[in-house]
Amino acid sequence: MRLKSLVMAGLAMVLGVAFSAVTAPAASAAGPRPNFQLPFPCGQTWTGNSSASSAHQSWEIDFNRGGTADADLGDTVVAAAAGTVVISAHQGSANGFGNLIKIDHGGGWFTYYAHLRVRSVSAGARVSQGQKIGEVGNTTKPGNSISPHLHYEVRTSDTSYPANIQKAVFNGVTFGYPVQTVTSRNCGGSTNPYTPQEVCGSGYSVIDSAALGTAGTVYLLYNSGNGYNCVVTLKKTSIGTATATSAYLEVQGKSRITDSGNYSYYAGPVRASAAKTCVKWGGKAGSYTYDSPFEHCG
Repeated sequence: MRLKSLVMAGLAMVLGVAFSAVTAPAASAAGPRPNFQLPFPCGQTWTGNSSASSAHQSWEIDFNRGGTADADLGDTVVAAAAGTVVISAHQGSANGFGNLIKIDHGGGWFTYYAHLRVRSVSAGARVSQGQKIGEVGNTTKPGNSISPHLHYEVRTSDTSYPANIQKAVFNGVTFGYPVQTVTSRNCGGSTNPYTPQEVCGSGYSVIDSAALGTAGTVYLLYNSGNGYNCVVTLKKTSIGTATATSAYLEVQGKSRITDSGNYSYYAGPVRASAAKTCVKWGGKAGSYTYDSPFEHCG
């Protein structure tokens, strides 16, 4: 989709040879289909196209959103269903998939996520539905030139490639081949793809937290290397949809610092130097608010 130059027509044959080698051994039959969701955060809208590349086999999909070629570069990619990562690697010269994540969902069902700019999980990791596994990119075989997109496939282990590629089903509805615009319902268990450490940055560790009902959690972190505290509020509901969320940090004797707005995943990070000084911290998500006393004075 939006390819800067089409991959060679013969690449389909190359992919068939290369990936049949890494697909799980054939089973007698695939088990029940998992409840797959769109491989993007809840509430986002993406357009899938199964016919834009000469290398495509039936039922493969390239996903994009935005009006320009690079509009979705770096956008979050999430697991379509829970499972175990069996491949997390750059495929190098083997094929045109570039950075690839393959997830085993059990029962002979697998999903593939190709051309990623970033791979956020390693082989062997157990992932939950809706968990961030990478970012949209344009990595591919040396010599190929493609614009950013997510190449997505569903395969089974009950037959050989390419007959094992299955039609994609999202939220119980079969994708409208060859082209359809779909809104993600991948809100699976209200999984936020971010962690407080990821938001605050390297060197920060969680030292306290407070639940904001079922809507989120506000975290207090500390960096012993520079003496800074950090506060972030992570949402647990309406993931991927902008809703009112806030986080604040007040170092005793100084003005309060607040980050407040309509956010899709989190408010913050709010950072301030607070070594050997008491802090007050808190935040809001949905209708729930937390306000601490002055504490953590060490």
